[in-house]
Amino acid sequence: MGYPGIFLLMAMESSVIPVPSELVMPPAGYLAQQGKMNAFAAVFWGTVGSLAGAYANYFAAHYLGRPLLLRYGRYVGISEHKFAKVERFFRDHGEISTFVGRLFPVVRHLISLPAGLAGMHHLKFSAYTLAGAGIWVAILTAIGYALGANQELIERYSQQALLLVAVASALLVAGYVWRHRRAAARLP
Repeated sequence: MGYPGIFLLMAMESSVIPVPSELVMPPAGYLAQQGKMNAFAAVFWGTVGSLAGAYANYFAAHYLGRPLLLRYGRYVGISEHKFAKVERFFRDHGEISTFVGRLFPVVRHLISLPAGLAGMHHLKFSAYTLAGAGIWVAILTAIGYALGANQELIERYSQQALLLVAVASALLVAGYVWRHRRAAARLP
């Protein structure tokens, strides 16, 4: 399906349709290694596809989610007070949440929902989504490029990459929290 296929599958992967990116981007990397595809174009279309799928979730949550949650949330344990707390948290820390969330399986499918519910600014949402998705798409494409068609090695190195991303994300979040607490302590 070429680049349009990468775009479509990664858009599906970033929305609520569970298409694993690990089944899309490593084969694109392998095809790039074989000279049948350009690795940079594959990363570009995979990242842009991720943004498109993320915006599908964002708009669904923004226009449909808030009224539904406020009306029916009490039936699933979400009071208006809890909803307001989540909204406030996401307004204050949405950037780091969106960026880091794009790097983790399952979370990457869902992180756009609270962004849409909270009405995160589009430029910020796009920038942090593109940054997080771009890193993950590039890692998977590089794994496919380096390992070729060896599915067993791709799975192993994808898991190791996920572990490395988790550690780096934990350090990033810890630095973010430290910086915010330090700034809050300086306020009178």
